[in-house]
Amino acid sequence: MRFAFRTAPQNTTWPELLAVWRAADDIEVFESGWTFDHFYPIFSDSRGPCLEGWTVTTALAQATKRLRFGTLVTGIPYRHPAVLANMAAALDIISGGRLELGIGAGWNEEEATAYGIPLGTPAERSDRFEEACEVLISLLGQETTTFHGKYYQLTGARNEPKGVQRPHPPLCVGGNGEKRTLRTAARFAQHWSFLGGTPPEFARKRDVLFGHCEDLGRDPGEILLSSPVLYDGDAKATAASAAALGAEGVELAIIPLRPPLDPAVLEPLASALSEIG
Repeated sequence: MRFAFRTAPQNTTWPELLAVWRAADDIEVFESGWTFDHFYPIFSDSRGPCLEGWTVTTALAQATKRLRFGTLVTGIPYRHPAVLANMAAALDIISGGRLELGIGAGWNEEEATAYGIPLGTPAERSDRFEEACEVLISLLGQETTTFHGKYYQLTGARNEPKGVQRPHPPLCVGGNGEKRTLRTAARFAQHWSFLGGTPPEFARKRDVLFGHCEDLGRDPGEILLSSPVLYDGDAKATAASAAALGAEGVELAIIPLRPPLDPAVLEPLASALSEIG
């Protein structure tokens, strides 16, 4: 197994985030670090403080040298995919090719309603998301993009310079929806992120994903499988949970760290995880 950590930029401070990421950059057990893409806290009182995810992620990329990184995941309704493609290409260049492009259909009605961002029905979100994936891959890999969909229209669109990673930074699709999200992941993703749950729940979603891959003629081995693994202060228990998920095919265990963020938790976690890695 491989291991990562996630620091949601909510109910914390920039110095705390920075300290954790700089410490993790020196611990090889952690291959990547992740933030999120929300404007309101989602794991606590939504009235609390929350730093904008892409700005924070960009700054953390500049503060580190080794870690791969991404947002888990970027809400497609918040940014036109052409804008997001330009952001992703620039950040991949700035970081020397370390970006993982995490994307999802979007779900947070509270913050979207507050900001006047239309989410639409679940079906509309899924349709928009599928179009956005196609637009992103084309803009990140092709010289020009012409696309005429229901939600997005591009004509001879360019995105230069391209990122370091070819044909494009890996797309990480987050979500558990069996009919649409997992099919979109099977079609476009290099990484699927399970939202979290028990090993049997993961196994069920994995089998649905692989079924879609078979229908589409896609090799499921091309898609990295990841899952969050709860950490409540007991590093050995977290390692045991990761091992149980690994037995069902999870390849990347992502450990969410809760505020107050403290880099002192990283070494004990890394030690416990390395025993099963």
